[in-house]
Amino acid sequence: MRPALLSDIEIHRELNAMDRWSRKGEALTKTFDFPTFTDAMVWVNRVAAAAEAANHHPDLDIRFSRVIASLSTHDSGGITSHDFALAHKMDELAGPREPEGPDRGA
Repeated sequence: MRPALLSDIEIHRELNAMDRWSRKGEALTKTFDFPTFTDAMVWVNRVAAAAEAANHHPDLDIRFSRVIASLSTHDSGGITSHDFALAHKMDELAGPREPEGPDRGA
């Protein structure tokens, strides 16, 4: 059975509770920046294992130490609870992040 698509209101509500995820069409997207290429690859491999376990696979665009993630439930034709579950897992696997911008370290 295909997971149900989330309404625009449900998607908006979920995104408000998440760090730096956004909606692009019928997908959730986020850019993850890592200190090194190796750090990015370690994270990608952890995401691959989690995605395989969940049988829900993200699109990942790897650009050196930057990974752009896109999540959509293709069988359902858009965004479902499965996408948000994997997005939360991806954030968890990325670990705590350093603050960005000129205030970091202040």
